[in-house]
Amino acid sequence: MQHPWILAAIRSVRPRRGLRLTSCSKLASVKLYTTSPSIARPSPSPTQEAYPANPAVASTMAPKAPKFEIKTPKGTRDWSGPDMVLREKIFKTITDVFKRHGGITIDTPVFELKEILAGKYGEDSKLIYDLADQGGELCSLRYDLTVPFARFLAMNKDVTQIKRYHIAKVYRRDQPAVKKGRMREFYQCDFDIAGVYDPMIPDAEIIRIINEVFESLGWKGKYTIKLNSRKILDGLFQVCGVPDNLIRPISSAVDKLDKMPWADVRKEMVDDKGLAPEAADKIGQYVLLKGKRDLLEQLKKDEALAANPSMQQGFADLDLLFDYLENFGADHTVSFDLSLARGLDYYTGVIYEVVTEGSAPAVPATEEEKQKVAKKKGGKPGDADEDRSDDPTVGIGSVAAGGRYDNLVGMFSGKTQVPCVGISFGIDRIFSIMKASQKQKERKNEVDVFVMAFGGGKDFTGLLKERSQICARLWDAGIKAEFLYKVKPKLQNQFKAAEAGGVPFALILGEDELAQGKAKIKEMGLPEDHPLKEGELISLDNLIEEVKLRIQKKQETDALAAQAEGIHI
Repeated sequence: MQHPWILAAIRSVRPRRGLRLTSCSKLASVKLYTTSPSIARPSPSPTQEAYPANPAVASTMAPKAPKFEIKTPKGTRDWSGPDMVLREKIFKTITDVFKRHGGITIDTPVFELKEILAGKYGEDSKLIYDLADQGGELCSLRYDLTVPFARFLAMNKDVTQIKRYHIAKVYRRDQPAVKKGRMREFYQCDFDIAGVYDPMIPDAEIIRIINEVFESLGWKGKYTIKLNSRKILDGLFQVCGVPDNLIRPISSAVDKLDKMPWADVRKEMVDDKGLAPEAADKIGQYVLLKGKRDLLEQLKKDEALAANPSMQQGFADLDLLFDYLENFGADHTVSFDLSLARGLDYYTGVIYEVVTEGSAPAVPATEEEKQKVAKKKGGKPGDADEDRSDDPTVGIGSVAAGGRYDNLVGMFSGKTQVPCVGISFGIDRIFSIMKASQKQKERKNEVDVFVMAFGGGKDFTGLLKERSQICARLWDAGIKAEFLYKVKPKLQNQFKAAEAGGVPFALILGEDELAQGKAKIKEMGLPEDHPLKEGELISLDNLIEEVKLRIQKKQETDALAAQAEGIHI
């Protein structure tokens, strides 16, 4: 039989396209053709094959499964549930500190012109993701947030002083270790101070900001800020006989001392970089030294170092910096470490990295260990795509890093120089440490109060109206609240829903209590012998004040508990 809706659809087709209709009792007999011989008929797409035009046929056929593996690309992951709650808390903690110091936020494109990023990252430039040419411009995904900020300053010449923060994703084709927060797509939180100021005052404030962030996250006493100066490092290399053209490559080699023994670093400098063995041995006498101001005074007494102009500038900078850090109460976490080099080319002065217990690998990354791990995994050593989450020769690495870069803006704007200093926090690495150290029950959301109905039997109404009204009052007051979407919910199911979300408080409504203008508030998870295990009655007239008071006390108690436990990996 003919289908009237088919004929109507055919008549609605525009005149320049034709249809050939055969005797049709099935939709498969409707054939579409084009009147233009120059347009080739495309082959069916996978979607067309999986979903036939005939509804009768489609209803009896399941879609074909894709022929590729459904997964996220290597070095990336999906975020959901408790992980998102924790990550958002980290974002908020860091943002609050940035705003406290006068930061204002900007945003820049996720990709930049390839020439903007080129030549800024030294040996790490090979990790940049280049994009296919889609419109006459060669572009690359941003490697960090620093170079885009310098480009922004070069384009906005009226901005001569700014405290800027930026929270966004960056991309690096690095060897991933996802469980350790070493990703190919990851968030950075940057804070930079740009402009001409008296020396070392902004640098000291940046280190103060680092302290505030990690102590607000509960890491007090569990992290170290490694500090050095490119001026001191460059002067040191000059005194040791490193040719100018090898200073940056040798810096990159020295920067690996946090994950490789000195013997392997020396081998790289001599065999791979072409440094004279005697120069490498001289470097080895210095780069393993670390301390505080005492190390600075020790270096000043070295006549060869003290005579070098670059060292003299570095000594003067660090003298001032240590003075200002004492004023800020921020010197207690700093370690002056001559092995810190930072591989990026754009640094010009003070540099720093933040490390914690899991930053260094459990096993030194010697060639022997790399071969052993690769053989155990059945892979190849140095495979850039292999996930190394379970590789003991890979640590989490630094959780924040930065420094002074006074010439980067001038690379884009010619004569106009805007001195800058900043810090970048690696959110995914911070997250991996906090996730591993969590001892409290994970929360799937940030709801503070679950509104429940108590009762049962055939006369039980479920108190849906009352629950809705109470939730509305809580929402109006800015309190995060939920209730179960059931007209007549069982109390057990309501508690299960609250426990599943990790909600700290239950507000229980009963008909008798409501008649008295009261409700019961109960803190979840209290031990059996706790005097408030069953909750306590509060007046609905003071509902908002009572709930806010308990939430505040709970937050203070949890913060003290977290500080007492500290960070453990």
